[in-house]
Amino acid sequence: MIDFSIEDETRSQIAKVREISEAGLKYSRYYDEHEEELAPNRLPEADDFRGRGVAGRGRRLTATDEALFIFERSSVDGIPLSQGRRDMGNHTLDAMGTPEQKERFSHLSFTFAMTEPGCGSDTSALRTTAELHGDEWVLNGEKIFASGGIRSDGAVVWATIDRDAGRAAIKPFLVLRDTPGFSVASKEKKLGIRAQDTAALIFSNCRVPRDQLLGGNEEVSRTGSGGYRGAMATFNKTRPRVSAVGIGHALGCLRFCKEELEKEGIEVEHGPGMHSRSAAQQMLIEIEADIEAASLSVLRATTLADSGQPNSLEAAICKSKAGEIARTVPQRCLEILGGSGLSREHLVEKWLRDARITDIYEGTGEIMRLIIARQILGYSSEELR
Repeated sequence: MIDFSIEDETRSQIAKVREISEAGLKYSRYYDEHEEELAPNRLPEADDFRGRGVAGRGRRLTATDEALFIFERSSVDGIPLSQGRRDMGNHTLDAMGTPEQKERFSHLSFTFAMTEPGCGSDTSALRTTAELHGDEWVLNGEKIFASGGIRSDGAVVWATIDRDAGRAAIKPFLVLRDTPGFSVASKEKKLGIRAQDTAALIFSNCRVPRDQLLGGNEEVSRTGSGGYRGAMATFNKTRPRVSAVGIGHALGCLRFCKEELEKEGIEVEHGPGMHSRSAAQQMLIEIEADIEAASLSVLRATTLADSGQPNSLEAAICKSKAGEIARTVPQRCLEILGGSGLSREHLVEKWLRDARITDIYEGTGEIMRLIIARQILGYSSEELR
């Protein structure tokens, strides 16, 4: 029998995560309304939690641990007291880098630069090029929506080394911040997740040492997706994480909504049948069930990752489910709360905006369902066009 209970040590760590996030809560609205400013790398409250990290002594956090912590952190939505040293590009370095590259660069943070003005879900339309000139790769192109692109020490830039070869010629390059020809064009202005720095990047005759092609494989495979598989390996790690963020926002909406109703003497009772409940009570029970289902799909994907098993299908399933409830739960909570839910005195309207990205970045909901269809039904990409 599968045991879904959480160990006491993990529960204690989750409580610490909540306490830390609550300490940064007072900054959330400010940086939401002042998107042009970057939150400090370290807030004063971080000193209050010095030496009180969530990792157990002698124990490395698993992907499942991280998902449980993200659920709780995002449900509170406090600004991080200290900025982490890993961005999405670091997962690509972990998945594709040679031992020498990992040793040289793992202490740095790298944004993940794939999306372009004319290239979103269809990565075969990628236009950034990399040409080999002697012992250097020369990169030219533009990237948008690079998460962490302002703060990061560099970027993992996806570029094609042969436009005629399609995805097989797409390769990742490590480009450090101070490399000539690499510049940040602008900080993106967004509907939600405004406290996160998201940047547009430009590469103009940007010369990168030959050995900074991640994995070092310069060949273009005429069969399969070549280096693009490294991007998919990255997504299999990060999709459960971003799913957990969206689910956390939905969970925060649910908790706030229940608290507000309790103030009015309305409590959710699970025992009586649906015909004995009010419409608001029934909607909250349905929301609880949706959040539970989405959370379990994330934990399924992380459990497979922790055991070293393939999880591309499960990562797509949890991303699709999380994207759906991240959109619908805040909307339903707003319907229950009425005008108070729209007030900027509370975070519900912010969660509605922040959660919308869950169904878009790192693979849209439509793309996730295509991946699921291919793996479950055995369709080819051509058959699903």
